Amino acid sequence: MLSCYDAAKYFLAQASEDAGDLISNLKLQKLVYYAQGFHLALYDEPLFLEAIEAWTHGPVVPDLYHHYKKYGTGAIPYPEYINFSIYDEKTKSLLDEVYSVFGQFAAWKLRNMTHEEYPWKLAAQNSGKITHQSLKKYFKTQLNCEEAS
Repeated sequence: MLSCYDAAKYFLAQASEDAGDLISNLKLQKLVYYAQGFHLALYDEPLFLEAIEAWTHGPVVPDLYHHYKKYGTGAIPYPEYINFSIYDEKTKSLLDEVYSVFGQFAAWKLRNMTHEEYPWKLAAQNSGKITHQSLKKYFKTQLNCEEAS
């Protein structure tokens, strides 16, 4: 199993500064949230174990947030080291798909999108913790919607 840092590094390694493709901490949090949600929906197991919480600006993995907060609202640089061999093919495929679909959006667009989604709304009203159960339930419905269209 990967850590939230492994998922984050994968996304950061996809960004192309030359293409104007920059990832802030806010955007990274949303990408990792979507990766976790779809992984749970597809494979019935988490991508990583670190908790996701409902914060003011959407879902956040606190450990990851604190790791990258030194960059403020600016772009996080390409990882100094990334071992691509730790990602199996199904995980790479999932992360690539999440980046392809959600990476095109600005951080604030992703923030607003997550505010409309069941896992964040439920957690924001209750404990503040976004559970694997709520993620799996919500993202399974999203997959079913995609298959129906």
